[in-house]
Amino acid sequence: MEPHLIPPDAPSSEVPDAPPPDARRRRILFRATHRGTHETDILIGGFVARGLAGFSIEELDQLEEVMELPDVDLADWLTGRRPIPPGSDSPMLRRIEDAAQRVAVEARLARALPPQGTQAPEGNQA
Repeated sequence: MEPHLIPPDAPSSEVPDAPPPDARRRRILFRATHRGTHETDILIGGFVARGLAGFSIEELDQLEEVMELPDVDLADWLTGRRPIPPGSDSPMLRRIEDAAQRVAVEARLARALPPQGTQAPEGNQA
């Protein structure tokens, strides 16, 4: 079976200008969770997975711009190892950075607290 192709002489109105929003969101989620490094998969992918359904078209555009930046730089900026340089700074990148910092704090708190239903070891009681 031959793949369905758009004929080269098709009027431009029959050629889609952009994929439907649901396809775009799926593509963005895939890109965000398959970055190339595990660290950025978690940092970017987690942010995108939590907020993707509510992002406006403008926010999706901004998110795609951020995802064009190199993984190594994103990981350093989002973890605070290096400051975000002015030429790469954007409101969307700051939102992702804020979310990454909140997740880091929550993870530290989770490690510090005993699991629910258990007591803290003898030396760790307040």
